[in-house]
Amino acid sequence: MLTKNNYLILLKIFLFAGIVYFPIFLHLEYLPIRIWDEARLAINAYEMHENGNFLVTVFKGKPDMWNTKPPLMIWFQLFFIQLFGVGELAIRLPAAIAAFLTCVLLMVFFIKYLESYWFGLIAVIVLITSRGYISVHGTRTGDYDSLLVFFLTLSSLSLFYYLQDTSKARYLYLSFISLILGVLTKGIAGLMVTPALFLFVVIKRKLVFLIKNKHLYNNIGIFILVVLGYYILRELYNPGYIEAVFENEMGGRYLDTIENHKHEFWFYYKNFIHERFKPWVWLLPVGIAIGLIQKNEKIKNLTIFSIVIVFQYFFTISYGQTKLEWYDLPLYPFLSILTAISIYLIFRKLIEGSLIKNKILLKVISFLFLIAVFCYSFKNIIEKVFKPKEYPWHVEFYNVSYYLRDALRDNRNFNDYSLLYNGYNAHLYFYIKQFQDKCQNVKIITKDDLSQGEFVIADQVEMKEYIETNFNYEITETFKNVIVYKLEKRYE
Repeated sequence: MLTKNNYLILLKIFLFAGIVYFPIFLHLEYLPIRIWDEARLAINAYEMHENGNFLVTVFKGKPDMWNTKPPLMIWFQLFFIQLFGVGELAIRLPAAIAAFLTCVLLMVFFIKYLESYWFGLIAVIVLITSRGYISVHGTRTGDYDSLLVFFLTLSSLSLFYYLQDTSKARYLYLSFISLILGVLTKGIAGLMVTPALFLFVVIKRKLVFLIKNKHLYNNIGIFILVVLGYYILRELYNPGYIEAVFENEMGGRYLDTIENHKHEFWFYYKNFIHERFKPWVWLLPVGIAIGLIQKNEKIKNLTIFSIVIVFQYFFTISYGQTKLEWYDLPLYPFLSILTAISIYLIFRKLIEGSLIKNKILLKVISFLFLIAVFCYSFKNIIEKVFKPKEYPWHVEFYNVSYYLRDALRDNRNFNDYSLLYNGYNAHLYFYIKQFQDKCQNVKIITKDDLSQGEFVIADQVEMKEYIETNFNYEITETFKNVIVYKLEKRYE
């Protein structure tokens, strides 16, 4: 029989789950596959599903030497492809689940560390209402970053917890296991917070203790065995892989600007101010200041720890020559912790206040305060994920993706159709390949492959102009800026 306390626990679980579910999972499959990383991983997982090679990722039948990250994320996508079939949901669920687990991690951590459900819930709500965290190329698309954030956060908080109670060696092992999984998710990026962790160990005067600790060397041995073991095994089956990793990850992206992603040093800071950490960016310094002057040593230690991680990681990515807005994603759990400090302490002062003797009224006022703080930001994030809209500059670009995806869902016959497309096309190949697997002769072609009598899908202005100036044609269908041509005689 459930007691009153059991009912209260269940109520808190349902409250947490209800708040977290919608920003992370609502209409997850609504947008078509995004170009670049999500599309690349989708093809990697799709082809792994077909060829059964779980070690060497391939792209269009050849070992992928452009995307050289380890395949942990792709393995998770493969699992959901086998469970649900090929589609946007299978590709994106691992990232969404990782975001959900990050929220669970924060809740469990604060319940254990501060014995406070409400601090955990406040930090989680700040996290899931941060525009940069609930975003494409973040928690809502099939990219590496959401899974990486989970493992980096788990590794960091596990080490922090261990340093508070060094008798619990399991947390040191958990920290290193998470670090290993972070590396197996996104390579060198999985080690991006280790300088901050080392610095905090020094600040806490635990360096000598760790150096003398046998568990540290056990963990280092496990790390070397697993991580180096993977890279050596991959090299054996995919010669040249390690060289490609050094070019892509060790030097290429950080020391040089690639793909025109060059921005000023304060690129990430300005993104936080103007968009990505809205609306909480203005409460962040308040939380830091209050946390640092706290008499509660647990909150003060956590504040210092979070500051060290935020500043080290921020300056590391800011000094990098290649800057992409989603590189800041691992900062959000720690920014949320720092921001939550001020909100939580006000909430606690209200709920423990002595001005009002009526305890029920006191609780009502306290919860109304939380509703007032979070209502607007939560409403905005729900609007963002409810049938999400394309950015204005993406509308025309992705129309052909919607066209192909909807045709697949409607089981249309596209046999002997061709897609005329110039440029990188992994986001479209994901759909074309599904047609091909349904035994339909559909392919992506260039203008040199055009021939009389075929049906050609085109959306790019220059491709449509080429058809219309070089062929007699009949337009058989239009969808926004997408046109389907039946080519007749080529002009002489």
